[in-house]
Amino acid sequence: MTPAGNPAPDDPRLVTPELANAARDFRLRMAVIDRETETALDMTRDRYGRTVHASTAAAARSHRDKAAVEAYTTHLAPHADALLDAARRALDELPPARHLAGWRALLDGLAASATEIRRALDRPAAPGPQPSAQRSALWPHLTAWADHSFIASNLADQSDGQHHKAPLSEEEQRMWTELAQAAQRRGELELTESWYAADGQPITLAHLVEDDDSTLVALRGDPDAPDWQVIGHYAHEYEAGKVLPAPVPPGVLRADVSGFNRPDPAPEISLQELTRDVVEAQHAGDASNALLSATQRGYNAGPMVRLQELLETSSQFASALETVQGRQVAARLSALGRQIEFLTREVEEAAEGLGATVAVLPPHRTPVLRVRPRPAVDTAPPTPPRASTPARHR
Repeated sequence: MTPAGNPAPDDPRLVTPELANAARDFRLRMAVIDRETETALDMTRDRYGRTVHASTAAAARSHRDKAAVEAYTTHLAPHADALLDAARRALDELPPARHLAGWRALLDGLAASATEIRRALDRPAAPGPQPSAQRSALWPHLTAWADHSFIASNLADQSDGQHHKAPLSEEEQRMWTELAQAAQRRGELELTESWYAADGQPITLAHLVEDDDSTLVALRGDPDAPDWQVIGHYAHEYEAGKVLPAPVPPGVLRADVSGFNRPDPAPEISLQELTRDVVEAQHAGDASNALLSATQRGYNAGPMVRLQELLETSSQFASALETVQGRQVAARLSALGRQIEFLTREVEEAAEGLGATVAVLPPHRTPVLRVRPRPAVDTAPPTPPRASTPARHR
């Protein structure tokens, strides 16, 4: 007998938006919990990001784990299995594409996490600190749903909107593609939005400007590659959204990324603080140390090294877009990263040279008082000079 709260597997209600809404509500609640926890953890760290109040940090994480379990129980526990079933049915109806195997593996992972959560919640709580440890063990499974259930939600919510409903004829498609390509050569094809369809093909909206008139067109393929085509023209974005292939969730740069399981920040000194250290320095060694801190590598990496890491990671992101322009930007960012690496070594050598001078600032660089000293209380103010009277001449 199927419980009233859990529809039968063939019940059409399984593909209704309510299932996706349940997962969305859980994700929103988890985002609030995560933000509150980060605020509490920030209070336990010093100015460089090091945890100095370990017990308070542990209490904040314990509160986070409890709130996350309550959120899952409230929003997802009654709907998780139904959502996964609806997502799998929708997945089976999609055309072949590179991302489907990854999505299927992700749905299997969410199912395994749901099983672990259910098993833990059904187990009687032991006395003592065990419930806290149990909730902590569930945190990876809860964050798996918070991070990735949007794919299941998208599949369940849009299973009937994945196909282009108003294709152009071959002749119309060729004519509009030629018009758009001519506009692109003139610099009058303004790209506005891009997404991927269920078949793995990119769709891009663009304004085609011709004779002071603008038409919204949809392109299939990479707009910077030679083989893209116009697949439709529309009066406005709303009309385009009704007939174009629905967007599927975008990918991630790294498969193990998690917005809820970020590593603890490494101690870091800002460039502003290092600049201030140089301003306040009197010995060459102190200024040299500030420069060396900017170029330090490893766990306590300095800002220059962090900048190089940012450029390298951004280059990887641009390359992962798998577009012509993305590859060009990736090469540019990679070259900039190599320049930062060269500049970092130059700064390192200059810092060592500055430290080797064994010098101090000369004494004639005298500090200036920011506030003039007040006169003593019993001191009369100075008499203003008497104005000289010009001599009178007869």
